[in-house]
Amino acid sequence: MSHAPDHRLDASGLSCPLPLLKAKQVLAGMQPGELLEVVATDAGSWQDFASFAAHSRHTLVDRTAEAGSYRYWLRKMGKDSEA
Repeated sequence: MSHAPDHRLDASGLSCPLPLLKAKQVLAGMQPGELLEVVATDAGSWQDFASFAAHSRHTLVDRTAEAGSYRYWLRKMGKDSEA
């Protein structure tokens, strides 16, 4: 599946929870409706991003895992105190 992100974050090499924390910082500066693509190498990020999306207003549009690389596409939705 192909997504054309408005913003990209390479969090490769960062340990949990840093990929999610960095993503939250980027989301905070984005406009509602914009799409963020995050690349991470920490397996713990798989659950972190799913939990974050479930408990925030942001939408986890898609996620993939391939050869130790995890990609997430988050859509910023309205104002959210968690971002």
